[in-house]
Amino acid sequence: MTTTELRGADDEEMLDTLTLGRRIRHLRTERGMTLDDLASAVGRAPSQVSMLENGKREAKLGVLQSVARALEVPLDELLSTEAPTGRAAQEIALELAQRGPLFRSLGLPAFRVGKSISDEALETILGLQRELERLHRERAATPEEARRANTRLRTVMRSKNNYFPELEAHAKTLLAAVGHAGGPLSQRVASDLAAHLGFSLHYVKNLPQTTRSVTDLKNGRIYLPLGASVARDPRSALLQALASFVLGNPEPKDYGEFLAQRVETNYLAAALLIPEAGAVNFLREAKELKQLSVEDLRDAFAVSYETAAHRFTNLATEHLGIPVHFLKVHESGTILKAYENDSAAFPTDALGAVEGQLVCRQWSARQVFDVEDRFSPYHQYTDKPAGTYWCTSAIQSTPQGDFSVSVGTPFATAKWFRGRDTVNRRVSTCPDEACCRRAPADLSAKWEQFSWPSARLNSSLLAAMPSGTFPGVDSTEVFQFLETHAPAADS
Repeated sequence: MTTTELRGADDEEMLDTLTLGRRIRHLRTERGMTLDDLASAVGRAPSQVSMLENGKREAKLGVLQSVARALEVPLDELLSTEAPTGRAAQEIALELAQRGPLFRSLGLPAFRVGKSISDEALETILGLQRELERLHRERAATPEEARRANTRLRTVMRSKNNYFPELEAHAKTLLAAVGHAGGPLSQRVASDLAAHLGFSLHYVKNLPQTTRSVTDLKNGRIYLPLGASVARDPRSALLQALASFVLGNPEPKDYGEFLAQRVETNYLAAALLIPEAGAVNFLREAKELKQLSVEDLRDAFAVSYETAAHRFTNLATEHLGIPVHFLKVHESGTILKAYENDSAAFPTDALGAVEGQLVCRQWSARQVFDVEDRFSPYHQYTDKPAGTYWCTSAIQSTPQGDFSVSVGTPFATAKWFRGRDTVNRRVSTCPDEACCRRAPADLSAKWEQFSWPSARLNSSLLAAMPSGTFPGVDSTEVFQFLETHAPAADS
């Protein structure tokens, strides 16, 4: 799994035709052939070959084989994805920029990228283009763009059943390198992983408030908070920092790439905490006994309920054939995270985004807050417009408030879970407003004209997304922190 796969390969086809065209032109001129010479050799009109060299036409395999023979090069060399020269790479970049939506929105005439443009002028134009793109990304980093990015990412994850084999393989290799044979991952083994990857750990009191950890790549140090909150697993921040390093993610170019990298990092960290092989064996045995439960997975690997629920969502469909959905909901009813591959109809806004929406009051994710027993999982069947679903929910308390974490599955596959015999049952007709969003008629008639509530409006709803390479992180604070804690030789 790569960030490109999570995002989609934008402009890939256009880039290939442009690179192919530049390679043909380079090889032709290198051999002293004119356009007419090459056209004659492949039995095509010069205008057709010109369009091919300019990246404006896709060629069939037979034509490319003829071109390769005429140029006396192997077909593989002709089809290489690398630009033939540095100058050609810049020309391709400028051509791509002119074909992009940002350039078109400027209303400027396109121009031919030819030899008459000096290398210096070409570099200047590309520099201006990059700066325009940067400013455009900052202006576009609104809550709407964030919601669109979340929607795209969730669609890709659904198509993969929330399972990424490449990241599972990464985790298996890392754990083998430190001799972890299975079972819970101790803090000592997590530290061994850091040492194996060339990092020393440093626990500090003054970690920047906007960060979970700070990695000093120059000096091979990872800074972590001293006396972490009991609500957080102290291994998670370390494993996420190591995962970012292992994956070699570049600085994110936009919010969509930032989210994709975050998903990869969190996934790999969870795969280290709950290794695939041991977890799958554990879950298969539980399925045979019809005793699947998130809390058993949590206890078997000594992780938080949320981590176990996430991991169950990763593995259940791929290895057990059970479609599932996952929800993390604030006590106010607001969705923070949501994934599904079982067609559970989450509430969405006009952009298709789920995050920030209110969950139906009848769902277990909301009902669990009314249960007196906060230590045991809550089970419920919910009859929804798309069918009946069984869900298990638990509450986790944090300094930011209480959250419910839920895993659900369609009625047909609930038979594999402990808690399937619950008598709790609700009916939800959401998104019909009459379900839970509209007050009962008698109360509305009594109070509609005599109430004026003052809304608690979150100011962030009106602001742009946090700017910077890593949204929400104070870069100045991070750099000052690294400067303060760098080894004496480098200060």
